[in-house]
Amino acid sequence: MLPVSVFIIAKNEADRIGPTIRAVRGLTDDLVVVDSGSTDGTQGVAEELGARVVYNPWPGYGLQKRFAEDQCRHDWLLNLDADEEVSPALLAEIKALFAQGEPPCQAYGIRIAETFPGEREPHPLAYRVAPVRLYRRDAGRYSSSLVHDRVDLAPGTKIGKLKGLVHHRSVRSLGDQLAKLNSYTDQQAVDLEVRGVSIPTWRVYFEFPAAFLKAYFGRLHFLRGTYGFLIAMNYATWRHLRLAKHYERKRLSALAKANSRTGERKETISG
Repeated sequence: MLPVSVFIIAKNEADRIGPTIRAVRGLTDDLVVVDSGSTDGTQGVAEELGARVVYNPWPGYGLQKRFAEDQCRHDWLLNLDADEEVSPALLAEIKALFAQGEPPCQAYGIRIAETFPGEREPHPLAYRVAPVRLYRRDAGRYSSSLVHDRVDLAPGTKIGKLKGLVHHRSVRSLGDQLAKLNSYTDQQAVDLEVRGVSIPTWRVYFEFPAAFLKAYFGRLHFLRGTYGFLIAMNYATWRHLRLAKHYERKRLSALAKANSRTGERKETISG
C-alpha cells in the first residue's frame, strides 16, 4: 500500500463506481467515497468494495472535493470521479513513482481519455485532458468553485506528468448525458452571475455551430462514426444552453431593475 489516499465524489453511481474502486483498491489503505445522497445503493457498493463512505450534502463540485480532501488520512491524494477507471499501465506507473520514496514532484497531471459506450478502452485518438489529480495536500487544494473542479496549486509547485491513462466512461447514454449537461448549465449560469461575469449576447448566435465544430473536428469525434457525431451535437447543445440561460438571467435581472426604477419614479411623482 502506498502513502496515498484516494477520494471519489459520487451520487447515484452504483452502476459505474465498482470498476473505479476495484482498479485502485490495491494501491491504498485509505479509499474515501463522499456521497451526496444516492438512492440507488451507491453507498453499499462502495462499502462492500472496501471504501469508507462519508455523506455530505451537495455544495458544488469544487467544494465537495474540498470536503473529500479533508476526510483523507495521507499527505498524498489521488482524486478520481466515479465514472473513471485507472488503467493497469497508470497503476504500475504510480507504484513505480513511490517505489524509491518521496516522488520528485509535488503534483502530477494525469491523462484522462474519453471512452464511449461499447468501447473497452479509449480510441487511440480519443480526446483527452491532463489535469492535476495526484498531489500533496500541502501543495494545493481543489478550487471552491461551484462548477470548476480544478486543483489550485501553491506558487512554485513542481508539476510532473504521468503517461498512463484514466478511462473516462462519462456517457451512460445520449439521453442521460444530455440531462446531466442540462443540469450542469443551471449551475454554470448561477456561477457566472455570482462571479460577475457577463458574456456578450452576440455569442448566443454562434455558440452552437462553433461548439459543434470544436467537438466534431477539434476533438476528433468524426473518427468515432455516427456516435461521435451525436456526442458532438450534445456537446454543442450544452454550450448553447449555458449561454442561453446566462442571457436569460441577465435579461430578467435587467427587467427587474427597470421595473424597480419605474416604481420609484411613480412613488416620487405621487409623493
